[in-house]
Amino acid sequence: MQDEFGPDLLTLVDDEGNEHEFEVLDVIDNEDGCFYALLPTFSDPQDQVEAQGTYYIFESVEENGEQQLAEVDDEALLDKLAKQFENHFEDLYGDEDDEAEEDENQDD
Repeated sequence: MQDEFGPDLLTLVDDEGNEHEFEVLDVIDNEDGCFYALLPTFSDPQDQVEAQGTYYIFESVEENGEQQLAEVDDEALLDKLAKQFENHFEDLYGDEDDEAEEDENQDD
């Protein structure tokens, strides 16, 4: 049974038929479309460290009646989305980092 509070995972298949698993970090649905920020998952912890938190942005598109994720080709749109995602990440997770630093400073 999957942990209902665990990460949302997606498996994508590339053009060569290789499967890649990603954690869904966030979704933005705006006038430009629906976009996903995905973080690759790794079975080897060293690979996770080397990735340094690199995430990918994909657009949800309908192809042959099915929803699929595609790479964003427009560089300006990609930059705009990256800023939006990163601002949202800061809103979601920034306070936790600040609280941890405050706790550490109080212990000194």
